[in-house]
Amino acid sequence: MAQLSLFPCLAMKVLPLHHYILILTLLIFADFLPAAQAQDGASIVGVVTSAETGEPLPGAHVFVGFTMVGTVTDAGGRYELLRVPTGSHKLWASMIGFETTSLEIAVADTAQRVFDFALPTSVIAIGEVTVEAKRDRRWRKRLETFERMFIGETPYAGQTRLLNPEVLDFDASWVGSFTASAAGPLHIENRALGYTIQYFLKEFEREGGTIRYDGDPLFEELEATSPEEDALWEDNRRIAFEGSLRHLLLSLWRRRTREEQFELHRIPSVDDINRSDRRFPVDPDELLVPAGVPNQRLLAFSGLIEITYLPENEEPEYLLWQSGSPHRPPRPQRSWIRLTNGPTEIDENGEIIDPYGVTVYGYFAYERMANEVPKEYRPAGPMQSAK
Repeated sequence: MAQLSLFPCLAMKVLPLHHYILILTLLIFADFLPAAQAQDGASIVGVVTSAETGEPLPGAHVFVGFTMVGTVTDAGGRYELLRVPTGSHKLWASMIGFETTSLEIAVADTAQRVFDFALPTSVIAIGEVTVEAKRDRRWRKRLETFERMFIGETPYAGQTRLLNPEVLDFDASWVGSFTASAAGPLHIENRALGYTIQYFLKEFEREGGTIRYDGDPLFEELEATSPEEDALWEDNRRIAFEGSLRHLLLSLWRRRTREEQFELHRIPSVDDINRSDRRFPVDPDELLVPAGVPNQRLLAFSGLIEITYLPENEEPEYLLWQSGSPHRPPRPQRSWIRLTNGPTEIDENGEIIDPYGVTVYGYFAYERMANEVPKEYRPAGPMQSAK
């Protein structure tokens, strides 16, 4: 995750179901852009029409995934998005009664770009979803399972609510498998970080000990009820960002892993994770190599990379999630990453181009949707933990 191949965990064998290897389809977002560029960004304009009639669609939602950049089309179906960060994105168009559609786009400078959408008519409109038949005990149990896997089990997850679970449907008919689909965008309220989120879920599946899902969120800031709440949200956003996979990849790109207090080692295989004699020093500057594409590099290594984020210790909730016991003394947060299918491209904003390009374990797997911040977020001041 973040394709939000959003989220994996630490494991060397078959894990309890609360431990998952998540294949990271989570687009890892921008954060260390120069301030002026992040504020100005690019602009995107276009028209949204019906694929069947060609008529413009007023009131359609258009947004850039994993950001707070979104708008609604006018009476002529036209839209304009401002301050779009550079990097690779999914551009989405959505309207009730039509199929949600996305485009893969790349923004390399501040020039205006034009992207039009022709939305096919949806077979089932969101408002026609039947809710009552699903609200039985089995459906509710599966909903709880989905929320644990998708929203997570961190302290922030306890303050994060799925507001419209009725759009979800689940299938767990095969032993060890679990899939979820959504008839419309998931509406999420995160009172820990101060965001509302519309999440357009394309795919969600657990197979054995592996979870992966694909989709894009649109973030919108909540209005704080007091200066104290606003300050708390800013502190929590900083904590969520620091030590995250996005933070790591941006630090690698900028050759600042040591300054930002990441400690890296190479491990030959998953079976060696708990063996101290199988941890080898690695030069962070050698993990990214030229990709032959402007503003992109290849993340390339063998085995696994172990990442220790020195400023922040493990939370008691993580110890419980990982081992079922919170009694082991906490240590600095530790994660592992593995290339799913060989070297994978990342861009200048630390975004993984292939949504399933990286598999993550440990702390990176533990922190899921409840700990996500938008692409354009960056902490003010020096990179130091708020914990």
